[in-house]
Amino acid sequence: MHKFIASICMGLPFAFSPIGQPAPRQPLKVFAQVGLSPQQVAAIEEGRAVAKVLSWGKPSEIYVFGAVRVNGSRDAYLAATRDLGRLAGNPGYLGIGELPATATVADLSALALDADDIKALKSCREGDCDVQLPTNAIRAFQNEVKWSQPDVADQVNGLARRMVLDLIGQYRHGGNGALGIYRDKEHPALVAEQFETMVGRASELPDVLPELRRYLLQYPDAELPGADSFFYWEKVDFGMKPTIRVNHGVIYKTRVENRDIDAVAIKQLYASHYFHTALDLSVCVADSEGPDSRGFYLLTVKGSEQEGLTGFKGSMLRRIVVNKTSSSLETALASIKKTIEKSAPGSNH
Repeated sequence: MHKFIASICMGLPFAFSPIGQPAPRQPLKVFAQVGLSPQQVAAIEEGRAVAKVLSWGKPSEIYVFGAVRVNGSRDAYLAATRDLGRLAGNPGYLGIGELPATATVADLSALALDADDIKALKSCREGDCDVQLPTNAIRAFQNEVKWSQPDVADQVNGLARRMVLDLIGQYRHGGNGALGIYRDKEHPALVAEQFETMVGRASELPDVLPELRRYLLQYPDAELPGADSFFYWEKVDFGMKPTIRVNHGVIYKTRVENRDIDAVAIKQLYASHYFHTALDLSVCVADSEGPDSRGFYLLTVKGSEQEGLTGFKGSMLRRIVVNKTSSSLETALASIKKTIEKSAPGSNH
């Protein structure tokens, strides 16, 4: 993944033009490196969103690259990204909330499991649970919840909220090693190892942002001066089971080869369904050099390791998930472009 960051951040080549005439844009190097077709590159230059599935990793891993050119401010995009409340009304989002260091159980009152998940937790056993949970969490639900009581939903949600706070606290102190072990049937998956593998994909590309990679892998021992680091939960439903996710967000601004680079990383710490590990990375690159730039390329890669994507049945499910991820990314990029351009000064939208 860090190699992908690097490819985005490589400088844009520009052709010389007569004085007084703007230089024509040349495609970003990353477009060729991820194998975009000339038609896809042309679509991006015309302002359309494009997504492409990448062949990185194992069958259980999914990587999708997306790009769109935006006529607007990179700062406006970063501000919108940081405004978590804006997502609450978006399609697929059922709830969201920030998790500051001072967060209490009361601050998570909007976080609630679906009735089907509550029912599943009653019969959960290690290696056989419809909700992704480490062994100690499964035992806690079995031992602490009085399942015969009428307030069982309140009990379950209260315990789940405490677990979210505990997870954040442990991660703040112990980093990836504190994320625990998820169970995919009888095959345990160590989250820290999965995440390190994911971040290390695309090794053929040069590494230009090692500081962001190091921060993602070695938090909290690694520092990233100037970065905005934040935590939040979200409940999403994109056509399968409603899923609760807990995320670590990082907004980082730097300069590479005389070009300003803005990066946004969303690192999943926990998901109640499907995702063992996930990382969304977006990078903004000015569409021309110098102060006259009027827009930027928004480049995104969504990477995840998911359960149930191997074997014969898994391969069929994988095609469905890949197609859904790709189409959702195109839709999201087009929506972001529309929102940023609508808010740009002088916009006629």
